[in-house]
Amino acid sequence: MKYLLLLIAMGVLPAVAQQKKPVIYYPQAGNWEHRSASLAGLDSSLLQEAVAYAQAHESKESRDLKKAFYQGSFGREPFGYPVGPLKERGPATGLIIKNGYIVAEWGDPTRVDQTFSVAKSFLSSVAGLAFDAGLITSINDKVYPYMAPIIPYEPGRLAADKSDALTHPDVIDLFDTDHNRTIAWDHLLRQTSDWEGTLWGKPDWADRPTPNSAEWLTRKRNAPGSSYKYNDTRVNVLALVLLNLWRQPLPVVLKEKIMDPIGASRTWRWTGYENSWVVIDGQLMQSVSGGSHWGGGLFINAYDQARFGYLTLRNGKWKDKQIISEGWLKMARTPTSVQPTYGFMNFYLNTDQKLYASAPATAFAHIGAGSNIIYVDPENDLIIVARWIEGNAMNGLIEKVLSSKLKVLSSKF
Repeated sequence: MKYLLLLIAMGVLPAVAQQKKPVIYYPQAGNWEHRSASLAGLDSSLLQEAVAYAQAHESKESRDLKKAFYQGSFGREPFGYPVGPLKERGPATGLIIKNGYIVAEWGDPTRVDQTFSVAKSFLSSVAGLAFDAGLITSINDKVYPYMAPIIPYEPGRLAADKSDALTHPDVIDLFDTDHNRTIAWDHLLRQTSDWEGTLWGKPDWADRPTPNSAEWLTRKRNAPGSSYKYNDTRVNVLALVLLNLWRQPLPVVLKEKIMDPIGASRTWRWTGYENSWVVIDGQLMQSVSGGSHWGGGLFINAYDQARFGYLTLRNGKWKDKQIISEGWLKMARTPTSVQPTYGFMNFYLNTDQKLYASAPATAFAHIGAGSNIIYVDPENDLIIVARWIEGNAMNGLIEKVLSSKLKVLSSKF
């Protein structure tokens, strides 16, 4: 008691009592405040060097994504032709966001471009919404009991041309094999399912096929969870499963439950393929793509990418609303046992600093081809959006941004 009175007499206790948690800034829709680098505790000249570095390391691939597709490895895969739209991309573009405020930007952040596999992070977040809503009881549940018959929309199969009526399936059954019936939600989310089959004309084996073509149709099936394989056919399986579960188009779910609440623009679009239409509850719905491997996918600008990254930085909270549960994001950031630098798609983890040596081990990133990268660094309260940057240059960009921190940080922001 005497010690308490002494603190009060000295004026120490009131000062302690007046200390409050810093107010976290969330950008309003249509307006993201800019702050000077110095006010954020960063050296402005060093920060500009980081920006110049990002611009100097723009991807060498053609800005004509259709040409880049056919000249690249995707176009040379079996059944590798695109079935979704491809759009010419813009210049190297990016944002650096410190303590919630934009401190640097380059290129054209308002331009809407494809983001390739960054879309997978949006897809797994829609799964997270289903989990939070109780539509998925446990990520360890097998997926097949959640499924209803999926009716494909096939306008080309007219009544006069059904010579294959006895053999052509009238429904899509994603889990009609003994192997596929052992797949759980967690396996789909972590790309460890080894799902077997063909969806939207793309066989699982034709996506990033092994060098030995003799094994394509006869490969050994791995028990779900025992091996990791980055595979977009299986990602599209998850997208169709979630469409079946929500019974409404996933872009509608994403818009209502995530993008509108975080103040995203109205310019983003999430598409599927020309042949990925199904009939649910008497309505035509397009099953979206979890990337742009065969065209389509998520078309989005850098500001909206940053808003999503900022949502994951703030552990799923936006202002006073918990958009995605902390529990889900904790699982999303949990390393996959057979691929420790990968969580749920497409949360890339910096486990043992193997992804980015210059970054803290707690950092993670949403990554897609291009490269399209949303770097999230809770330890430094930092977001970096880098679009159309050479993938191997990202660590250098992170290093330059982190090196711009002043030794004595400002106490005000």
